[in-house]
Order: sequence, then structure tokens, then C-alpha cells
Amino acid sequence: MNTARIDLNLLVVFEAIYTEGSVTRASARLNLTQPAISHALGRLRTLFGDPLFTRQGHAMVPTPMARSIVEPIASSLRTLDGTLSRAFSFDPGKAQRILTVGLPGGEESSFLPPLMRRVLEASCIDLVTVSYDRAQLESRLASGKMDLALDILLPHSTQVLHQPLVVEQRVVLARKDHPTVGPGLDLETYLAQQHIHVTSIRQGDSLLDTELSRLGMQRRIRLRCQDYLAACRIVAETDLILTMPAELAPECLAAPYDNQVLPPPVGLPLPGMELYLYWHGSADGDPANRWLREQLAQVLAPMPR
Repeated sequence: MNTARIDLNLLVVFEAIYTEGSVTRASARLNLTQPAISHALGRLRTLFGDPLFTRQGHAMVPTPMARSIVEPIASSLRTLDGTLSRAFSFDPGKAQRILTVGLPGGEESSFLPPLMRRVLEASCIDLVTVSYDRAQLESRLASGKMDLALDILLPHSTQVLHQPLVVEQRVVLARKDHPTVGPGLDLETYLAQQHIHVTSIRQGDSLLDTELSRLGMQRRIRLRCQDYLAACRIVAETDLILTMPAELAPECLAAPYDNQVLPPPVGLPLPGMELYLYWHGSADGDPANRWLREQLAQVLAPMPR
């Protein structure tokens, strides 16, 4: 039998007639007219090639075929009902879900600890964070390989929804005994240094380097890496400097690091990095997806910038 031909409503009628033992009581239970129930029963008999029920007095007595299929049908209907009930009455404290968030390199340290505290306190949801190719943002959201993505403003179709979350400010990190970098850092000294760029992308300029190039300036990137804490340690042990999100800087001052945090030099074209939350339109109404979006928005909103 081709299940694509089966009207789910017919199975609901079948289970009601079997349970109630009467077309009249089945129609009352389902809030349908008796002719509608009788018509559905006719379609069921054609579908299964069996009478399913025979009338004995006022009772509808199931045939052997009906008795053999009632339990799997009833069980399937209960499972479906439970699935839909959980979907529409989402309880994060009971829901067993695994949600995946796509991130650019280095962003985990800024928001994942406070987000995970909220998730552990209020839900049974498991989280996975992954890096991804920005060119695949839409395809990975559409396929469900990522439930959400956190990134800068990216081109996308109307199938992908987005929400601005926060504007990150930047600071400059250098070791405390750096021979040329210290308080009062100016643009000429900044550009003369060798720099670390934290990114998950193998090639391509950052927004800062794009702006510098537009103004006829450039800086020397000696290292591209994916982790800010690793970059902080390299800064502490070399003369390389790092331009990084301000909210991550306190982590780079604790032991074993001995770094100084400086404001960007005057004249450095350093636009605030606005982060956006992305999700596919097909997941817009998913309660678990919506719940995690709300948690991310609350975690990032109060961060000092």
C-alpha cells in the first residue's frame, strides 16, 4: 500500500469507531456528522479491501483485519499526537535536542561560556559549535547542518532570516615590555608592527585591512590563526600585536599572559564589527530554534562594548 495515498483523517476515524464501537459515538467524539463518518468508513473499506466493521444491532463489530491493525494505528496516532504536542508546547527543561551554531573563528570565547551557563540552568538541550565556509551559509542552514549562525553581515536570499545582535569594539594587545608599543600608540607605529589576524578564513582581507587598503595603507600580517587565546599567548611571548574584540581582552591579561591593552590609534579606520544571527526561514517557527535565538540575544546584549 502506498502511504502517500492515505488520508491521516481516515485513520483517526477508524480508531474512533473501533474505540467507541458506534458510528454515532465516533461522530460525537470527533465532532463530525454521522454521514461524514459513514463516508470515511466507506473510503477505509475501499483502502483496505475489507469491511473492517459489521453492524450487529447498534454496535459496530471489528473484523479480524480491523483487530489486526488497530494497535499499530492507535500507537502511531499517539506518537504523532505526542510529537505535535511537544512541538507546540516546547519545554526547554524537557526537550531532548541537539542544536548546532555556526561561528567565525575566535568568537566562541566571547559568548559561549555565558550561553552555556544559561543552557545548563534552563534546558536539556545539547549544543554543537562549528566553523563553516561563509559561501555555504544558506545551504547549511537550509539542510539543517546548522540551526543558527553568528557572523558579520553576509549576502543571502530571502529564505535566510537575520537579526542584528551587537556591535563589537576593538582594542590592541601587545606584551607589556614591547620595545615600541605602549600607551599613546600612534597610527604610524601601529602600521609598522607585525600583526596577528584571528579568523577561520584561509584567505582574504579583514574589514580593517580592506579599509586600510582603501586609504592607501596596509599592515603586515605575520600570522593567521583561529583562536584568540592562542593569539594572546603568542603576543605575550613575541613582538607581534593583535587587534581584537574588547570583551575578550580581560582573558588575555590573566596568567600566564602579561599583556597590555591599548585603545586603537587615532586615525585607524576600525569600524565597529556588527554581528548578526542567521537562521533559515523554515526554522523560524521551531520553538527550540526560537528559544536559542532568545538566549543568544540576551547573552550578547548586555556585554560591554
